[in-house]
Amino acid sequence: MMKSKQNTILIVDDEPVNLSLLMSYLEDQYYMQVAKDGEEALIEINNLRPDIILMDVMMPKLNGFETCRRLKANLETSDIPVIFMTSLNNTEDKVKAFEVGAIDYITKPIQNKEALARINAHLTVRNLQKILKQQSAALEQKNRELQEQNLELGAYAQIVVSDLKKPLVRQAGFANVLIKELANLPNQEPLGFLQEIEESRQKMVDVVDDMVLLANVRTKEVVMEAPDMVTVIAQARHQVSSLVKKSHGKIIVPATWPIVWGYSPWLEKVWEIYISHALEYGGTEPKVELGATPVENDYISFWVRDYGTGFTSEQKNELFVPLSQVGQVNTIEKSYALKLAIVQLLIKKCGGQVGVETFIGRGSTFYFTLPTIG
Repeated sequence: MMKSKQNTILIVDDEPVNLSLLMSYLEDQYYMQVAKDGEEALIEINNLRPDIILMDVMMPKLNGFETCRRLKANLETSDIPVIFMTSLNNTEDKVKAFEVGAIDYITKPIQNKEALARINAHLTVRNLQKILKQQSAALEQKNRELQEQNLELGAYAQIVVSDLKKPLVRQAGFANVLIKELANLPNQEPLGFLQEIEESRQKMVDVVDDMVLLANVRTKEVVMEAPDMVTVIAQARHQVSSLVKKSHGKIIVPATWPIVWGYSPWLEKVWEIYISHALEYGGTEPKVELGATPVENDYISFWVRDYGTGFTSEQKNELFVPLSQVGQVNTIEKSYALKLAIVQLLIKKCGGQVGVETFIGRGSTFYFTLPTIG
């Protein structure tokens, strides 16, 4: 059965006999173009781009070497493969053929089967390159579309968050006024209800803040710096001060910290999440220890240790799941899984990793690593 034609071959040769023999052998499998010298070949190539060129070396007006050099110097034709046909057998000419950009050469007198095998091999590579180029262009276009969508989602999230946070801030003001008014009443039950409302409001604020953070992480390009970890942790402790008071907890912090690469606002959030968990699940009057330890490959491991109940192996497996899998966890609270997924995303953006060491009845140590400076 005759093979369907898919590729075009340009034969450049000033000898009619050679042209006739090659044409008769190849025309059943390929579309054919013919040029009788280098100048004619350049004109022909501009009119209709071939998939591969078979070119004689010795031709009038413009020889094969110079024709090939001009083709390769032109960005629009530089990717067309050239196979030289030559009766020159010395090493110098063969080397020159490759220097000017040829991918192969065939020695005259031409053996048809050999010529066909070489043509097929190079056309296979050529066709694969075309497919890869098309796929690469399609991927680039898809990436551009996804980037635009992310920017749009980020902008939309910022608007939604702003609209949500305004009434929550107003509610906080009203709640504080009412709490003060109810504090001196003999019946404290309404005050308890109001405090529960305020706690629920604060959880909503946390969710909104997480939305803002996620939108920024997805779309914002940040420059890594050398964070002042003393200041970062002080700000994180301020964020959890009400929880410290409520739990009667104690936080132990070293006086100095190693210098690493990171991004301060994100690290503050990571410390806040880790410390909050340690206070909530660290038992009665929890003691929470913070520290840093050098690890391999010039990284520092920053950690938060509690002495609470710890996690089972099933729970541990769900502590740091990707965002896309948070909805599937069932051994820990989804809200906490979400916060740890955010931690993992933030630290990964800073070039580090996260993890936990935990033992039932002995507590847990949550950590994250960052690269050292210098």
